[in-house]
Amino acid sequence: MQHASEPGLKSSIHNAQSATTFDLVIVGAGFAGLYMLHRARSAGLRAIVYEAGDGVGGTWYWNRYPGARCDVESLEYSYQFSDELQQQWHWTERFAPQPEILRYANHVADRFDLRRDIRFETRVLSAHFDEASARWEVRTDRSDGVSSQFVVMATGCLSSTNMPDFKGLDSFKGERFHTGAWPHEPVDFSGKRVAVIGTGSSAIQSIPIIAQQAAELTVFQRTANFSIPARNEALDPAKEAAVKAEYPAFRARNSLMMGAFGANMPRHEAPALAASPEERQRRFEERWTRGGLGFTGAFNDLMIDAKANELAAEYVRDRIRAVVKNPATAELLAPRQVIGCKRICVDSGYYETFNQENVQLVDISAGGIEEITPRGVRAGGREFAVDSIVFATGFDAMTGSLLKIDIRGRNGLALREAWRAGPRTYLGLNVAGFPNLFTVSGPGSPSVLTNMIVSIEQHVNWIADCIVWLRAGGQRTIEAEPQAQDAWVGHVNAVAGATLFPTCNSWYLGANVPGKTRVFMPLLGYPAYVQRCEEVVARGYEGFKVSA
Repeated sequence: MQHASEPGLKSSIHNAQSATTFDLVIVGAGFAGLYMLHRARSAGLRAIVYEAGDGVGGTWYWNRYPGARCDVESLEYSYQFSDELQQQWHWTERFAPQPEILRYANHVADRFDLRRDIRFETRVLSAHFDEASARWEVRTDRSDGVSSQFVVMATGCLSSTNMPDFKGLDSFKGERFHTGAWPHEPVDFSGKRVAVIGTGSSAIQSIPIIAQQAAELTVFQRTANFSIPARNEALDPAKEAAVKAEYPAFRARNSLMMGAFGANMPRHEAPALAASPEERQRRFEERWTRGGLGFTGAFNDLMIDAKANELAAEYVRDRIRAVVKNPATAELLAPRQVIGCKRICVDSGYYETFNQENVQLVDISAGGIEEITPRGVRAGGREFAVDSIVFATGFDAMTGSLLKIDIRGRNGLALREAWRAGPRTYLGLNVAGFPNLFTVSGPGSPSVLTNMIVSIEQHVNWIADCIVWLRAGGQRTIEAEPQAQDAWVGHVNAVAGATLFPTCNSWYLGANVPGKTRVFMPLLGYPAYVQRCEEVVARGYEGFKVSA
């Protein structure tokens, strides 16, 4: 099937999208943007999507690094708005790999004929609210200028790559890659000396595969991260059939889970500190053997009691020590922070990789990377000569992509200025002073602490229903009231503060980006959040100011 990103179709699509006035501008063609467009059409809205890439998929379009795969099981990490779609699409693995997820996104775009309203290879530069017309003026890097009553930022939580300002970065003579902006063509490291900087999720997934190819692999680690085996496997047809036979009930059970997934192995509602050592060992072993993100669900106090958490953390450290043959390397790989305060990683053979003779681990916790040289990487006073460097340095999470755009609300207030002391939203959906501007899975919503597609659908449905309600009542604008926003920010912080999540320097806090204000950005608890969103609507959009 020919895609709209192919040259032969671009001119006709450009003509179809030549209008300059829209009801809705959507920024981003990942899972949020695709579904937002589908809902907008269903509501009779004239909508356009701007997408920087030449294809759909968002995170899964850009993140093509070796070993990239989802850490939520495929039967859960998928749309539920169309029963036919979820019944007919076939996933091949328990945890879907990036190429398959990207094929799924393309299938959705084709199945619902979404491409004709997407402007590819077009980056939004600015969105300014005009108070006289109560409309947004949006400009792109193609000199497009359009006017829209509503703007939805579907820019993704993990879509703005973070590249630290390493000394000498541009002097390196070899190949440079970032896991979040991987080339579309295959990369072969056979026979090469490769450096990987970082040991977060993308590194943990890619290192075992790079190590199979490279002559030498040097991993530079600032902070060790906890990782649980994925236990990935081909999807059992019997399991798939069983889920599809009761998909609505399956989804309903997941919606009651803290992270909107994992109802097939829910949290054990008893404290670790009250269990016997034998009971704790058994439950930790059960979760470790099953694999995946459910490890901290072994007991209900692991994320609220430091002593209980340490029991779980030490169990994982012992498993690392049992796998990694070199005791010194094993201790470097054994994290010392709270397990779960950073997103737990899911791996396939990560720790085993450090038993290979061609792999070495370099601890940079004390001095960091001193310099990128023309020949390689300098750390600890030593230069490591390499042919290729892979920067697995993560993302400017949740706010990065939004703040790259010049967004200005009432009185010309820039979003960057409004968020100078950290991001502030109401429900993660809207910002005071920015009428008719919605964010999908924005700061202050459960977002990255959940099954993202479930959170995306919930947000898009709320936004679409809100727009329909506004237009049916002849209303022009809706925006968060400052006091409601302040109360919501306080609520998000209070919920996080009652847990161990804020206890370490994570990207949840923006700690991986130099100079970024430290604020715990996501909200813990999907079911309570959904209930609050429904209450807001039932009370006439409580906390929002609506004007005719």
